[in-house]
Amino acid sequence: MDGLNGSVVSEFVLLGLSGSWETRVILTLTFSLLYLGIILGNLFVVFLVIVDSHLHSPMYFLLANLSFNDVGLSSTTVPRMITDLLTKHKVISFQSCMTQTCFIHTMGGAELVLLIAMAFDRYAAICKPLHYLTIMSPKTCVLLIVISWVTGVIHAMTQFSFVINLPFCGPNKIDSFCCDFPRIIQLACSDAAKFEFVVTANSGILTTGTFLLLLLSYAFILITVWKRSSGDLSKALGTLSAHITVVVLFFIPCIFVYIWPFPTSSVDKYMFIVDFAITPALNPLIYTLRNKDIKIATQRLRKRCLQLLNVRKYYNECLYMWD
Repeated sequence: MDGLNGSVVSEFVLLGLSGSWETRVILTLTFSLLYLGIILGNLFVVFLVIVDSHLHSPMYFLLANLSFNDVGLSSTTVPRMITDLLTKHKVISFQSCMTQTCFIHTMGGAELVLLIAMAFDRYAAICKPLHYLTIMSPKTCVLLIVISWVTGVIHAMTQFSFVINLPFCGPNKIDSFCCDFPRIIQLACSDAAKFEFVVTANSGILTTGTFLLLLLSYAFILITVWKRSSGDLSKALGTLSAHITVVVLFFIPCIFVYIWPFPTSSVDKYMFIVDFAITPALNPLIYTLRNKDIKIATQRLRKRCLQLLNVRKYYNECLYMWD
């Protein structure tokens, strides 16, 4: 470890969520069910978009990528949180801690761009319907995905390049269930004020700026629709409601954590739970329950599965008769 950055700390202790044994067992079951819902729900959305040709459109292409990103983001933290709830010594190596943090910020940064891309898609669909397919061409959609991942990597590496060179010579307890740059910087044996500013500027201002940009874009879309349709906003609200709900659920905890990245309380770790466990579990439900196309696609998939089962059953009956 000393060869990396001259520190004497080779591992960190994650304090995680405390409580009685019974409480931790209940939390373990709860988070296990949430994680199962995240995996099944989001992968179902990805699978549905792939197999149903009616969903081969820019909107659902971006939605499938958002679902895939949610699976990755949750998988970096939730499994570890579940196992730590039942473990007395919650220790993570320095290398694993840095790797986890980089993955969190890479996928978090990618999600910021994905949400912006989805807002841009809705703008093009509602405000520029005649030019929608030209604006949101397959090439444009792929480019947006590439930009999202490149942005995520740059976002993570910018902070990592500062943190990796900090000296860690004493405290090694992190009051959270996962590693993150604000928590790690607090443990450095140096004046970390400038590094705290970098984290606040990089994560906090970026998150808040993106959130305000998204809210302004949705307001612009609604104002445009209101002017064109003499005040009838119901259709536009129906189209945007799922996106706005997802944006609020994702950004509010992030803003709380990164605008005040070094609070005296440990409330921020509960905000992480919202981002890593609750929001990814709710996203598939939000888009499924509020989206007519996905409901219809689900019904088509169900009918196809039943047809395949009937064919299989008929085939088995024929084999039985011949035997």
